[in-house]
Amino acid sequence: MKNQFKLFIILFLILTFVPLNGQTNKSKADSLKNISLSGLKFRPIGPALTGGRVRHIAVNPFNYSEYYIASGSGSLWKTTNNGTTFSPVFEREKVYAIGSVEIDPINPNVVWVGTGENSNHNNVAYGDGIYKSEDGGLSWKNMGLKTSEHIGGIAIDPNDPNIIYAAAMGSLRKSGGDRGIFKSIDGGKTWENILSVSEFTGFYEVHMDPRFSNILYAVAHQRMRHQYTGVSGGPESGIYKSTDSGKTWEKLSGGLPAGDVGRIGIDISPVNPDYLYAVIEAKSGEGFYKSTNRGASWTKQSSYVSSYKFYFQKIFCDVEDIDRVYSMDVFLQVTEDGGKTFNNLGEKHKHVDNHGMWINPKNNKHLIVGCDCDDTDLLISPQGTEICDGIDNDCDDQTDEIGAVDGNIYYADIDNDGFGDSNNTVRSCENVLGYIENADD
Repeated sequence: MKNQFKLFIILFLILTFVPLNGQTNKSKADSLKNISLSGLKFRPIGPALTGGRVRHIAVNPFNYSEYYIASGSGSLWKTTNNGTTFSPVFEREKVYAIGSVEIDPINPNVVWVGTGENSNHNNVAYGDGIYKSEDGGLSWKNMGLKTSEHIGGIAIDPNDPNIIYAAAMGSLRKSGGDRGIFKSIDGGKTWENILSVSEFTGFYEVHMDPRFSNILYAVAHQRMRHQYTGVSGGPESGIYKSTDSGKTWEKLSGGLPAGDVGRIGIDISPVNPDYLYAVIEAKSGEGFYKSTNRGASWTKQSSYVSSYKFYFQKIFCDVEDIDRVYSMDVFLQVTEDGGKTFNNLGEKHKHVDNHGMWINPKNNKHLIVGCDCDDTDLLISPQGTEICDGIDNDCDDQTDEIGAVDGNIYYADIDNDGFGDSNNTVRSCENVLGYIENADD
């Protein structure tokens, strides 16, 4: 009996510590290192129900059915059929974050793109400068300003399209880099920094008087993000004006808030470019301002500012009514009395969180609005106060996080929304995991 027990112990030890040849070979055969994956290809699985932030819209001035939309984290998209379909046109570049896009006013095949989202929230994506296309977006060339990280606006001289101005915001999380207003007189081959404030202050917008291209307005923003806090203003923020094509600049002050000032959005009225409007974040005196003399003096119209000033603060003047101004906000805002009062325009056929807009120069009831989940072509009622039709296209996908379990993708976290995927089906997280709303800040 003792001999049988000893034999059992010996066999147990052998089986425990000496793997069988068959087991060893099977282990090697199952290793991913020995499996060819060349036959596998990536395929799109979504999102098919939502998209990312649309930051800017540029419409062909000779063909309103052709336009580009710039996504904060979803690259650049183009439609040639008034938004029925979109095609990605910036997929081969090194970056995917877009802050601004402009079309040459003379040759619509020439398109300029400023990379890096023009926002200040905690997960903003950065870029690597300004790009130019000469074939309608088929190919692109980086034209410089590679350390700007975020380009907020571009202005092109209609009298000489080789003259371009770029508003470089600079890095959100470190000082230095390309910050300021930059000018090129040779189609982007070389750039000159014609307005610089400090290593902590960049420029959010640059605007050109539609009558006189030598008159420029630029918006400076002192900002910085740290790990646990953010600086969204300071004494270096403000509105600057040049009357000599950027050779000299004046910081405007008459009636504007002084001291610590944050994010500012301005626009020039195309009805009468002597009229300027500004929405101003400030420690003291923030609100909506109006100038009737090209910025020489300003009057505070109301205390209105956007709901999240680090995120919005962008306005657009109507092309026919000098008193009507649209403000990008959680709910799209409009004033009919020059900024004294604001009302919701309506979000019936679109998502909230509005960032960009185009107003048809020949029909001010026709707007294109870019918001957080899509680009929406809107037809406004004759009163201009209600959305009565819309076309939604989820063309850009702003996915913040994606998770996988057992090889199947079950959940992706999307800006302002979420969706689930299991067994090749995509469903709203309201049905799969319980609805989770993801706000940036």
